[in-house]
Amino acid sequence: MSAPATFVIAGGGLAAAKTAEALREQGFDGRILLIGDESHLPYERPPLSKDYLQGKSGREKFVVHDGAWYRDHDIELRSGTAVTGIDRGGHQVTLSDGERIGYDKLLLATGATPRRLTIPGADLDGVLYLRTVQDSERIRDTLATASRVAIIGAGWIGLEVAAAARAADVRVSVLEVERQPLLRVLGSQIASVFADLHRAHDVDLRLSVQVSEIMGEHGKVRGVRLADGTHLEVDAVVVGIGAAPNTDLAAAAGLEVEDGVRVDAGLRTSDPDIFAAGDVASAYHPLLGTHIRVEHWANALNQPAVAARAMLGQEVAYDRLPYFYTDQYDLGMEYTGYIPPDHNNDVVVRGDLGSRHFIAFWLDDGKVAAGMNVNIWDVTDQIKALIGSGGTVDRDRLADPDVPLHETVIG
Repeated sequence: MSAPATFVIAGGGLAAAKTAEALREQGFDGRILLIGDESHLPYERPPLSKDYLQGKSGREKFVVHDGAWYRDHDIELRSGTAVTGIDRGGHQVTLSDGERIGYDKLLLATGATPRRLTIPGADLDGVLYLRTVQDSERIRDTLATASRVAIIGAGWIGLEVAAAARAADVRVSVLEVERQPLLRVLGSQIASVFADLHRAHDVDLRLSVQVSEIMGEHGKVRGVRLADGTHLEVDAVVVGIGAAPNTDLAAAAGLEVEDGVRVDAGLRTSDPDIFAAGDVASAYHPLLGTHIRVEHWANALNQPAVAARAMLGQEVAYDRLPYFYTDQYDLGMEYTGYIPPDHNNDVVVRGDLGSRHFIAFWLDDGKVAAGMNVNIWDVTDQIKALIGSGGTVDRDRLADPDVPLHETVIG
């Protein structure tokens, strides 16, 4: 009788935990090892820049499973340990403590790491990044004592931290190299909504600026200098300039890497026994016809069910449309679909941008490729159906709130 199979999951976040869960749900009764470098139980990350950062929820609200669940499902959880090497020929992984473990199938869920500043002063005490629960706690503690903070980068993380800072009555300067926040993602028309939102909450939004130096005193942040010579006195700096997928492990093993670990629609890498999911995976999307990597909660939540089935030898494909959301002040937003950054700015708006109560649709060749509902709810399924129809839409009917969305398709 052959020994039970061993499946190793490299990573300790949402995608890793949900893959372990899906394997057991699919009936896999072999050995599962979940190996993550953080010392915590696997958890979801969105609250780190939202409710948890603002002190509205505790850690217990966003752990994927409690410790008993892993024991009850016979999953070996190795927290505080990292997979540091892959021997593909020998089907073994090496851990940070030197242990070697054999695997039959391996899933990479190694996530992403915030991009670091490389300017003078970037190593000062008080230069903060947001990725882990400790990062969130450090920023939250800073907001409890700081008078003014600078946030470098006006992406989703930067703007959510700005909203949390204003909720803590901290003065905020957001410094962005582009001429609008979220410009490459949303285009100028919709980006202006977020610019107006933050200015309405007294955020000092400085656009088209370069940060040349972080000033310090006794090793601590005391200010920021811009390229034009402007000096801002601040108590801390939060950096939100994007993230890079953690591909070093895959690249060292000779797997195909291109803006993430490149996988097919079934989340298989260039090695048939190795898979990838979550922030690190650049996955072929069968509906979009291209590889995409999405650093959002929905992928980490939903890809594991497909990865688990593929690891068990089933022919499957991950074809969910990308989805993400944000909460900032009184603005709640959901975004469904995909438009490549800087691809186009062909947008149709249904509703009123000024009141921040609208749906925006991004069109590609007359067809809806993505939709964003702002302070309008229970329309995500309709937007998905509209994108999935692949039909050409009538722009006037699409903009008319009195016309049902499914009646906007004309061809």
